[in-house]
Amino acid sequence: MTARQKRGALVVSGLVGVAVAGALVLSAFNNNLVFFLTPSQVAAGEAPIGRMFRIGGLVEEGSLRRDSDGLTTHFILTDTVHRISVTYAGPLPDLFKEGRGCVAQGTVAGDGTFLAEQVLAKHDENYKPADAPTAIKRAGK
Repeated sequence: MTARQKRGALVVSGLVGVAVAGALVLSAFNNNLVFFLTPSQVAAGEAPIGRMFRIGGLVEEGSLRRDSDGLTTHFILTDTVHRISVTYAGPLPDLFKEGRGCVAQGTVAGDGTFLAEQVLAKHDENYKPADAPTAIKRAGK
């Protein structure tokens, strides 16, 4: 191999290495990306199929019920226009109550029920997800 061919091989292998590293970084970023949607957006079919996302809204009054195992909880999240049934197996946050804001992370089952893996409750009277006020106004129109 001549010196020119060695430099060319080195440049090509360097470019291939950078491309592989970039692809791995983008893949990791894409796998960790979690979208936030409202019940109206989920009802409109905007939810990613087979991917985890967050849904936020108010826990509907009178919708909270627990299974006999003590851990599985069913409730309804609403944005005052659409309602989504949520099932969560695990301990709920202390501040979780009916009529208050909630953000759940999980996936949608085939029957339209949201299967939450994590539930977050608001921590004070001023908490709202960043997109919640805009989404509620948009859903009402």
